[in-house]
Amino acid sequence: MSTSKHVAPGTPGTPGSLATKAVGIVEYGDLDVLGPIEVELPAPGPGQVRVAVRAVGVNPLDHKVRSGALVDLFPVSFPAVLGYEVAGVVEAVGAGVTEWRTGDEVLGAVHGGGYAEYALAEADRLVRKPAGLDWTAAAALPVAAETAWRSLDLLGVEAGHTLLVHGAAGGVGTAVLQFARARGIRVIGTASEANHAYLRELGAVPVTYGEGLAERVRAVAPEGVDRVLDAAGADVLPLSIELAGGAEHVLTIADWQGATRHGVRFSGGGEEPTYDRPALNAALDLVEAGGLDIPLHRVLPLAEAADALRESERGHVRGKIVLTVG
Repeated sequence: MSTSKHVAPGTPGTPGSLATKAVGIVEYGDLDVLGPIEVELPAPGPGQVRVAVRAVGVNPLDHKVRSGALVDLFPVSFPAVLGYEVAGVVEAVGAGVTEWRTGDEVLGAVHGGGYAEYALAEADRLVRKPAGLDWTAAAALPVAAETAWRSLDLLGVEAGHTLLVHGAAGGVGTAVLQFARARGIRVIGTASEANHAYLRELGAVPVTYGEGLAERVRAVAPEGVDRVLDAAGADVLPLSIELAGGAEHVLTIADWQGATRHGVRFSGGGEEPTYDRPALNAALDLVEAGGLDIPLHRVLPLAEAADALRESERGHVRGKIVLTVG
């Protein structure tokens, strides 16, 4: 991580303000734009709560926002704090919030700002953290669970269908496989050879990505596949359309530009309806029943956020990378 300290203009030093620590960017670029910054203690507005962050999940979205690759979808104002899912303790509540009190332990998605000591969250996007779930495991759930649940819903996958998932060993892929198994959906998952045994444990049929993928998929699913989810963004959309019998049966959460070129639906949250609470409640029910596990690929302190993003950007992550705060 860069050792320079960036200070958000007009925040620390402002009379009555309280500076808190965060990790963010002051411009788009490579990892050297990421560094420690100071921000004003966020005040919750109506319908919001301030969360004292204990852990924050790392997602491909983080490095894509940092680089500017998604500037049209996720524009930010500088300095910008990354991080889109947190687990922590409610520290303050805004007007109109009645379901949360200070001291409540929660997890959920945030609109950025998670790489920090404190983050603002919409009250209705949070759920209560079970006492037996540790902070790092809790922070790994919100984005993976919501994206997986939303993807299955938008694809219209039903019991008895065969679903092909590209990037099946990642955080979202792992959640998709386990939600699908609970719904009676057969899953074929692309992954490196090193992750094949892992995918089998989750009930999926693994295939190696790369040249010859179509033949390998047809070998394990001669009857064809009903739907395809691209969670990898590795230029697999033309192949996916061919295997599924049409672009309408394919969804990508990782290749926005490719989706436009090939007429495939892209789902990245944004203006779409969110599935936070139903997805997280379903995920926590499965966790309690022993039917959902999001493995932690690596746990690092917030100060090592650059190393976390470097590893995330490199790919081949099994499960999630999580940063601890405090």
